[in-house]
Amino acid sequence: MPELPEVETIRLGLKQITCTQAIQGGDVLLPRTIAYPVSVAAFWQGLKQTRITDWHRRGKYLLAQLNRSEEGDAGWLGVHLRMSGQLLWIQQTEPLQKHTRVRLFFPQGQELRFVDQRTFGRMWWVPPGEECDSIITGLQNLGPEPFSDAFSPEYLTQKLKKSQRSIKTAILDQSLVAGVGNIYADEALFVSGIHPQTVCARLSVDQVERLHQGIIQVLKAGIEAGGTTFSSFLNVQGVNGNYSGVAWVYGRTGQPCRVCETSIERIKLSGRSSHFCPRCQL
Repeated sequence: MPELPEVETIRLGLKQITCTQAIQGGDVLLPRTIAYPVSVAAFWQGLKQTRITDWHRRGKYLLAQLNRSEEGDAGWLGVHLRMSGQLLWIQQTEPLQKHTRVRLFFPQGQELRFVDQRTFGRMWWVPPGEECDSIITGLQNLGPEPFSDAFSPEYLTQKLKKSQRSIKTAILDQSLVAGVGNIYADEALFVSGIHPQTVCARLSVDQVERLHQGIIQVLKAGIEAGGTTFSSFLNVQGVNGNYSGVAWVYGRTGQPCRVCETSIERIKLSGRSSHFCPRCQL
């Protein structure tokens, strides 16, 4: 699943390419991709001839602010890529990929194509005057953004001090911190020197502070690298990210640790793979 750095990479690309351009129409090839409105016709009625004025990100959600010249505010377009979704900016004449689900048509023969092999991805049109989280209800459950003032060492300490969960399980909880997934959770725990099975309540103040900084550090590194190549991630131009080439532990089972050369190990925690160095992470 694309995580915060991948979604942020897509947001930056979409902001550069699509802002001020009018959505002229489109096509829905898989109706269940549209989570709201229920009617595909109503979805297009809401979007047609609107202009995207900005792109925002909340956790792993993408939110396009819409405007219609005669009426002003035209609501929002919401997108969640889920497990395998891709947003590709291409010519309308390009052959359809096998798993194309939604097409948004723009001027000069361009389109934004939503390709999703696993079919879990969703799109929403939020009408003007409605709060995004009243329609896209998953937004209601998100914790603070990792780069925000609300995500502080003090906040993290307060949330973890009584929890009996493993720390890896905890930081995958989107209500604790928004946008962190399996890849960057493993990476943050490595740079923090914390074993993924450590019980949250047993973490010292110093460990929590290191984890706080580690989460921010690896997410920024992921954004700077343009995301990862794991899970077939592509940016809007169809280019892979570069982070996987410098990952500390994720996807490196059996390879030498980049710090101590001990073999990277992998275990299952709450049904998810966790990669770690048994020497650097105690």
